[in-house]
Amino acid sequence: MKKEITFTLNGSEVTVEVQSHKRLIDILRDQLNLTGTKEGCGEGECGACTVIIDGRAMNSCLYPAVEVHGHSVTTIEGLVKKDNELSEVPDAFVEKGGIQCGFCSPGMIMSTKALLDRNPDPTEDEIRDALLGNLCRCTGYVQIVESVKQAAKKLKDSR
Repeated sequence: MKKEITFTLNGSEVTVEVQSHKRLIDILRDQLNLTGTKEGCGEGECGACTVIIDGRAMNSCLYPAVEVHGHSVTTIEGLVKKDNELSEVPDAFVEKGGIQCGFCSPGMIMSTKALLDRNPDPTEDEIRDALLGNLCRCTGYVQIVESVKQAAKKLKDSR
């Protein structure tokens, strides 16, 4: 069964027709061609598919697409400035080496964005807690935590 849904995606309203069994990640990648959101495990364990829905970091591989109707979704593609430059959070990950192979990066960056939107000056424990649902096989997390701290500083300086 198909259903038409309308939601805000990266600041713009979109309407798509979805099959009732599809997940949000399927719609983002296959119908809307936003391939920055990655599917790692498909079970909500790795965090690679993290997007922000109404201000909360969520696993798009677990989120039924029909449930996003009327909500606001931000993907990694939504973290680009008007002049096509990276916004503060992904830029900090580049600067501090929080990106290695890049597979977990969209999820890490989206979890960071959600954290800093609700807590602009997190402690290291709060950072680590916010990233618990995101797995990385490359960096050992030191550079990722430093990237989050740098992102917080960049956002504070830009205000």
